[in-house]
Amino acid sequence: MGILTKTLLYLGLYALLHFGYEATGWEVLRPVFGGSESVFEHLKMGFFAYFFASLLEFGLLRRRPVFPRGFWFSRLLVTWSIPWVIVTVWYLVPGLFGQPLPLALELAWALGVTFLSGIFGGALERGLEDEWPSSSLRVVLVLFGAAVFFFVWFTYRTPWIDLFEIP
Repeated sequence: MGILTKTLLYLGLYALLHFGYEATGWEVLRPVFGGSESVFEHLKMGFFAYFFASLLEFGLLRRRPVFPRGFWFSRLLVTWSIPWVIVTVWYLVPGLFGQPLPLALELAWALGVTFLSGIFGGALERGLEDEWPSSSLRVVLVLFGAAVFFFVWFTYRTPWIDLFEIP
């Protein structure tokens, strides 16, 4: 799957995760779907949207005669990285300009940041997918598992930290 195709799939899944819980109110969706407008919930949506896009990509590619040997290493590492790419790119505007954007610009910036995180993620995973770093894979699995725990646990047990507050 090409980088642009995967990015568009990621954006679609992100939108589903952003509005799905609010539209249905189904409590079972809450661990992976967004439940508020907090920074944490947006990072969670990015993480799970990219992971689900990678699962769909795997379903499409797994029967190919030549399958990237580092497919899961690259996808899990990038999935773990996506929230931090979102934070890094998102906070460029407040860091450089110091003022809140008008709502229309903020929404456009949010969409642009999500799109860029998908493009950056796709470029990074393509550069890593032919690698098979056996010891690094264990580290990536631990980080990925810790992130899943982080996002699900704090969905139900929100700490006092500002990351979890609605701005």
